[in-house]
Amino acid sequence: MKTTAAALVRHALEQIGVRYTFGIPGVHNIELYDELVGSDSIQPILVTHEGAGAFMADAISRSTDTIGTLVIVPAAGITHAMSGIGEAFLDGVPMLIISGGIRTDMEQSFQLHDVDQQALLKPLTKAQYKIERYEDAIPVVYEAYQTAVTGEPGPVFIELPANLQLLTGEVDSMPPADITLDRPELDQQQIEAAVALLGEAKKPGLFVGWGARYVTDDLIRIAEHLGAPVATTLQGLGAFPGNHPLHTGMGFGPSAVPASLNAFKHCDVMLAVGTRFAEICTGSYGAVPPEKLIHIDINRDTIGANHATTVALHADSRDAVPALAEAVLESLPKRDGFAIEQAIARDKAAYRESWLKHDSKGRVNPCRFFEELREQLEDDAIVVTDDGNHTFLTAELMRINQGGAYLSPTDFNCMGYCVPATIATRMALPERQVVGIVGDGAFLMTGLESVTATSNRIGAVWFVFNDGELAQIAQAQEIPYQRTACTNVGKLQYEAFAAATGVEYVEIKTDDDLQRGIGAALAASGDDKPVLVNVHIDYSKKTQFTVGTVQTNLKRFDTRNKLRIVGRALKRKILGN
Repeated sequence: MKTTAAALVRHALEQIGVRYTFGIPGVHNIELYDELVGSDSIQPILVTHEGAGAFMADAISRSTDTIGTLVIVPAAGITHAMSGIGEAFLDGVPMLIISGGIRTDMEQSFQLHDVDQQALLKPLTKAQYKIERYEDAIPVVYEAYQTAVTGEPGPVFIELPANLQLLTGEVDSMPPADITLDRPELDQQQIEAAVALLGEAKKPGLFVGWGARYVTDDLIRIAEHLGAPVATTLQGLGAFPGNHPLHTGMGFGPSAVPASLNAFKHCDVMLAVGTRFAEICTGSYGAVPPEKLIHIDINRDTIGANHATTVALHADSRDAVPALAEAVLESLPKRDGFAIEQAIARDKAAYRESWLKHDSKGRVNPCRFFEELREQLEDDAIVVTDDGNHTFLTAELMRINQGGAYLSPTDFNCMGYCVPATIATRMALPERQVVGIVGDGAFLMTGLESVTATSNRIGAVWFVFNDGELAQIAQAQEIPYQRTACTNVGKLQYEAFAAATGVEYVEIKTDDDLQRGIGAALAASGDDKPVLVNVHIDYSKKTQFTVGTVQTNLKRFDTRNKLRIVGRALKRKILGN
């Protein structure tokens, strides 16, 4: 049959279950867009910026069982999208990036958008493909998809030249998808070794990340049987329920809340699942696991990278954790976890009280905000954050009770994620509440994507923590420097912005406005109206993550430089800036 490569790619995307594509049409991909518009199962979404489109694709992959897909123009479309692609790459999130390409049937040089896209994306993708023949179009999409979702997931790039989209070529057939998703074979001897090590432990502990989000029930079985505390990574919030009595918080070192720090202080055997012990979750590597470490991860290169591992299980957590749970329950006696549960509860209550007693001077107290938000949200609501001080406030003060119910940019640590990711998640899961918590600096980056929410009647809610500065960086500057630099953000008239973009507007000035304001925002979103909530937040109290991470980094300096930095801070504090 004669057909275009655009039609072939559309067929392949339909076969692998793509539901949405995100991007902007241009001269190099208009044929593919024309095909997508004719699809019964794929909805192409126009975005205001390809970077936001990449964050949307990322969120689709994180929140659903389908793969987020970009359809963008070459060159500028690629460079605009690279922030979101990089986030997916470092966070282990699958994504398909399909870009148009320059014509391959012309002799002339200096075509529009003529850059080496393969080279641009090589550092940020698991694989790069260029479709050069009609008969390769469908197999390439299938192979790219399989690469994206196999092993540790990640983004994959496909370049589709404009002439192959526009002109017809001969193919024998349009085959259905035949995807094989192989998992590493489970090593039963290592399972037995892990059980033996846990049996020797006096104070075992669990540390779980994003890779553990599908095995929450088995993690609960293990923790309850061992009477062991459980901490999560930032990205793994909810992999172990925040309302479980053995849940301690994010991290377990100096940058963790007291419940985590104290519960793991004398941990002698740690079970780590789906975590890379990366910089954020360890508070700049201040959290160090015990020498006896059991590490389960889908990526073999992760195991032993930062810490020597006693028992290494290269496996999918969906295979390893249920098997380990069965073995632990069969082989080891049940321990009483009452004492550790009581200690965790006391530490959490004391930390909460320290926030509630803090004088927010007429602005919104973060702890009261999160308590009211948790009270009004359904248990399966999805919370999306950005990168900033609000991220760690959420981690410390907001209970996330289900795996996959918290989305956040983590290892690429890219600002601008929240607004588009909230839109895409709510679009894909209209039956669930989806709320974004975003700093004012991050909102300025991608806030115009609210137009996309309005155009598509998507009931996303963004709680904008408005304090007038890039608070996370400002606080990191204040401790060692006793002053800030380039952290005050420009003022935005949020009510006027909401009116201009067609979203509902709610303002929360003080704690007295919390119940009404949050309720009004959630009610409006239930009617498929996007909502901007201007929260006059108080950032004067620092999170434990900020305090602990600054201290951890300061301790790394040699004595000479440590004295220099501390001396400078004391001098500025005494004499003024």
